[in-house]
Amino acid sequence: MKKIYILFITLISTFAVNAQVSFGNMQNQISRSKDGINVFDVQKDTREFKGLSIDLGGAFNMDFQATNSFNDQPASITTTTTTATGTTVRSITGYRLMNTENNFTLPGADMYIGAQLFDGVRVNLDIYLASRHHNDSYVKGGYLQIDKLDFIKKDFLADFMKYATIKIGQMENNFGDAHFRGSDNGNTIRNAFVGNNIMYSFTTEMGMEVYYNRNGLVSMLGVTNGNLNQSNEEVFYTSGPNTNTTHSPSILAKLGYDKQLNEDLRVRLTGSYYHNANLGNANIYSANRSGFGYWGILNNNPYKNTITKTDANGVVTTTTTDVATSFSKTSTPEATFNPNFKNWATTYMINPFVKYKGLEFFGTIELASGGDKAGTDDKRTANQYASELIYRFGNTEQFYIGGKYNTVSGKLSNADTKKVTVDKFEASAGWFMTKNILAKLNYVNQKYKDYSQFTGDPATGNLNNFYGGKFEGLVFEATIAF
Repeated sequence: MKKIYILFITLISTFAVNAQVSFGNMQNQISRSKDGINVFDVQKDTREFKGLSIDLGGAFNMDFQATNSFNDQPASITTTTTTATGTTVRSITGYRLMNTENNFTLPGADMYIGAQLFDGVRVNLDIYLASRHHNDSYVKGGYLQIDKLDFIKKDFLADFMKYATIKIGQMENNFGDAHFRGSDNGNTIRNAFVGNNIMYSFTTEMGMEVYYNRNGLVSMLGVTNGNLNQSNEEVFYTSGPNTNTTHSPSILAKLGYDKQLNEDLRVRLTGSYYHNANLGNANIYSANRSGFGYWGILNNNPYKNTITKTDANGVVTTTTTDVATSFSKTSTPEATFNPNFKNWATTYMINPFVKYKGLEFFGTIELASGGDKAGTDDKRTANQYASELIYRFGNTEQFYIGGKYNTVSGKLSNADTKKVTVDKFEASAGWFMTKNILAKLNYVNQKYKDYSQFTGDPATGNLNNFYGGKFEGLVFEATIAF
């Protein structure tokens, strides 16, 4: 945090000694306010370059959460497992889910620093000031956006760059369209609801993306180094099935059509692709560290698990484990589904979007696959479907009501006999008090199906909080972005 204050003071000092520096004259920037909703990928404008200009912005949210969690687990249970080597008796006592208070959760806060460095060249730095995952402020990403190549030569490749954009750096990688309508730490003004998709594809790997959008054509090709945390540390290969491996590059692509057909009707359809041939863990579903919406969901209070084993010779041993609460104040997003692919991952996403006057529909079809576990390339899959229907009304569409249904299904391991399924329904109403201030009230009902009763070893494992799990309730959210 102290470093960020120093950076801010340095910027102000720069303004004071250089009268030619201006504020806010940024080219090709997507608004962080209400005006940025339904703006995907990148945009071009005709703003004139007038020298070095500084952009300073922020986003904040505050949530009051009133939700309850339920599952089908008993407070006490005893099981007996008999094998050729003996008998195992498991006795669990004192189990119950944690009762969350109706109260405010930790507010999220972001800061954005940018500069128009040259005609068609802009730099951006995105900072998480306050988030649940880190105790300190940290940088989400920083990247250079190039919309003209005039720094090489005046009008260099001008006919191509009229429609092209190049982004280079560590940034929110552009897979699919759903992340443009989701919440990102303090920045929740684009999301008509409180929650994101259950299986949320979001990562910030080092790389480059090249866009070419022309006459309704939407296209993007990107490549990253596959790493979330950058390092040039030597990788040592250990023996055994869970050997550590270095990441291969991640390949990203998008192709689609986006057209305002008339004053009232806009139609967009895109298909996106992500692939990494060799990885330790699929960042695409595990990198959303800052979180969103729902906290304290389906967490247990402390309880006891006593295991009594009798071997074939009649020798009895007893071990009691104090199982700690699963609640964590620094946890990554809860109420999500991570397929936890290992070794490799491939994902396809299709996103239809239709807006007719104030009525808009947005959908997600996401077909994901990857390695079943570390050390094996055996394929495992997880599929997600989501649909949003929102009606915006008022003189400036400052009010809205909407509903969203989202379902995910897939095996957590190929060894499992059944796929698990998570279903969510959300209903929301919102009011843009200004373009930069939004208040919304959100209802959520999320259910977990076909999860096993126990985790780990079937004979000795702890209770699974998601067995017959469900949570529902209300969240009031106020958010500001500028």
